[in-house]
Amino acid sequence: MPYEAARATSRRTALAETHQPAHLGKEREYAMKHRAAKFSIGQIVRHRIYPFRGVIFDVDPEFDNTEEWWNAIPEAVRPSKDQPFYHLFAENAETEYVAYVSEQNLVPDDSDQPIRHPQVKQVFSGPEDGLYRPRAPMGH
Repeated sequence: MPYEAARATSRRTALAETHQPAHLGKEREYAMKHRAAKFSIGQIVRHRIYPFRGVIFDVDPEFDNTEEWWNAIPEAVRPSKDQPFYHLFAENAETEYVAYVSEQNLVPDDSDQPIRHPQVKQVFSGPEDGLYRPRAPMGH
């Protein structure tokens, strides 16, 4: 290929790479900012520090709660906001409740025990093979 043709091809390639459609740039920015969730809806998890476990019923790609909630967490153990946060039908030895937990504080629960939270049966069927299945499509 002659020198001028190679330069023209090189310029077109560089131009194409720098002038992508706006939606591709936004998708790439979103993907870089929001990593994929490690856990899924219906999965049974437990807190890595505190004695509770639960089933995931919703996932936020990053922190999406109030600043008041955030500031109530002791700074020494406050997780990063730029990670997935999970909504759980949770339970401990005494009670059932809804919890909002960062990904870094969750681990899979391998106890093979069902979750006793009363809302689980309204939203899910199962568990089957360690997972609950949504009764209806989950959405916002």
